This record gives sequence, structure tokens and C-alpha cells, in this order.
Amino acid sequence: MQRRVIFLCTGNSARSQMAEAWLRHLAGNRYEVVSAGTEPTSVNPLARAVMKERGVDISAHTSKAVGQFIGETFHVLITVCDNAKEQCPIFPGVLQRIHWPLDDPATSAGDDAQQLAVFRRVRDEIEVRVRAWVAEDGGGM
Repeated sequence: MQRRVIFLCTGNSARSQMAEAWLRHLAGNRYEVVSAGTEPTSVNPLARAVMKERGVDISAHTSKAVGQFIGETFHVLITVCDNAKEQCPIFPGVLQRIHWPLDDPATSAGDDAQQLAVFRRVRDEIEVRVRAWVAEDGGGM
């Protein structure tokens, strides 16, 4: 049986979307993975752009409300911001709760190049964390 993983942040616009995509990209079908937000907005175009730079397509991703997953069972819940950690609903059956306090690239200031630099840094940090977690987790097996 695949382990189910949910990534949670506030807007489900960048960090959790990138984390979902990295896990799917790096672990294939070893996990069933989704992402959601406590206050979903829309997927940030810069998140789409920086993931595409690495060959990971999130153009079809949409922001989802965490409420639509209430009642579902997840084995692992990973929050990627403090707000989501504090506001996270209870999911029965969660065996592992992990918190990755990542900077929100959507709130970065500056011109396009400066904002892209922040998105790239966060994208790369998420990739490192996902790779390490999959290695530690044994790939969901």
C-alpha cells in the first residue's frame, strides 16, 4: 500500500506545491501525494517557472483547501510554514508530523530577478529536504 503524504502551507501557492511536485518527481509512484492550504489562493506563476527550469511541470496544479481532505487518512503530514503548523486540522491516522519552516517566496520583495532568486533558493531547499526525507523514509516501502 502506498503511503499517503500531504504537504500543507497557507496559500498552497508555492512551497507546498513545489514540495508535492518534488516528491512525485523524485519518488515516482512510491507515495500518493497531495498539497493543500489553510487559506488557498492560486499557484504562483514564479513557482511554475522555477520548477519548469528543473524539468518539473506544475502547470496543471491548482490550489486546494485543506478542508477538502478532512476525513481522509494520511500517513505523513508535512507543514512548510509556521502558520499552517498552527492552524492544521487533526487528521486521524497520521503516523508522522513533520515541520519544515520554509521562507515564503511569494512575499519576497524586489524586482523580477530578485524574486526569482528567492523562488529558486526555496525550490532548491525543498528539493534537498524531500530527497533527504525519502532516503530516511526508505522510499515509502
